[in-house]
Amino acid sequence: MLKFSVLISVYKNEKPEYFKIALDSMLKQTLQPAEYVIVKDGLLSEALDACIDDFEMHVAVPVKILAFEKNRGLGLALRDGVFACRNEYIARMDSDDIAKPERFLKQITYLEKNTEIVLLGSRITEFSANAEYPDTITELPLSDDDIREYAKSRNPFRHMTIIYRKSAILDVGNYRSFLWFEDYDLWIRIMQRGYKVENLQECLVNVRANDAMFARRGGWKYLKQDFYFQQYLYNIGFIGTKVFYKNLILRFIVRILPYRARKKIYCIFLRKEMK
Repeated sequence: MLKFSVLISVYKNEKPEYFKIALDSMLKQTLQPAEYVIVKDGLLSEALDACIDDFEMHVAVPVKILAFEKNRGLGLALRDGVFACRNEYIARMDSDDIAKPERFLKQITYLEKNTEIVLLGSRITEFSANAEYPDTITELPLSDDDIREYAKSRNPFRHMTIIYRKSAILDVGNYRSFLWFEDYDLWIRIMQRGYKVENLQECLVNVRANDAMFARRGGWKYLKQDFYFQQYLYNIGFIGTKVFYKNLILRFIVRILPYRARKKIYCIFLRKEMK
C-alpha cells in the first residue's frame, strides 16, 4: 500500500467534543497512515490540547505537532502542514467531521490503480444533529472533465475528503491565504496546470452541517470574498464574462438572504435528501 500522511489543522474556536469525534474516526480507519501531522493554528484551549494528547496515546503511528502562537488562517496553517508531511500522498481531514472507517483504504486502493490522478475526493453525507442518521447527500461530479466544468460555478471537492500528491501541491505553489476559498483556489491551480483530478462516487466522510455552518456562509463579508474569488477566476481565464456575472448574481442573492432561507436553498439545489 502507498504510504501517506494525514494533515489536520485546528484552532481555538473548535469544539473539543467535535474534535475528539473526528480524531476517533481516524483511530477507526481500517488502513492507517504512516504519520499524522496536526497543525495548532494559534494557542488552543486546554480541552483541545487534551484531545491531541489523548490521540497521541492511542494511535500507533507517529504524530507530528506544528504549534504556532498566533492564528494565521487555514491557508497558511495547511501550507506549513504540507511542508511538514514526509510522504508523497497527503490525506486531509477536518477537525469536526467523521471519516468512515474504510475511507483511507478505498481512496489509497483507487490511487494505486490510477497513478495519473493527483487529487482524489469523494462525495459526502451531512448531518445536522445525529451522526448516525445523516440528513442529506452532496452529489459531486466524478470525472476530470465534469469536475472542470462544475468548477466554473461551484467548488467541485469537499476539502475534508481529499487525498493529494505533495509534489503536485508544491508545483502549483501550495496553499495560500485566501479567506474561505483556500481549497477552491488550490484546486483551480491544480486543474489549470493540467493535472488529473477525480471524485469517488461513495460517501466517505460524514460532515457536520448545522445552522452555524449555513449562517457563516452569508453576509457582506462573505459576499465580498465571493467577488474577489470570481474576479480572480475571470482574470486567470478560468471563466468567461457570462459565467462571471451569472456567478456574482447568484451569490449575491444567496449571501444576503436570512440564514434559514439560505439553508433551504442549499438543501434544495445542492443536496439530496437521504431516503
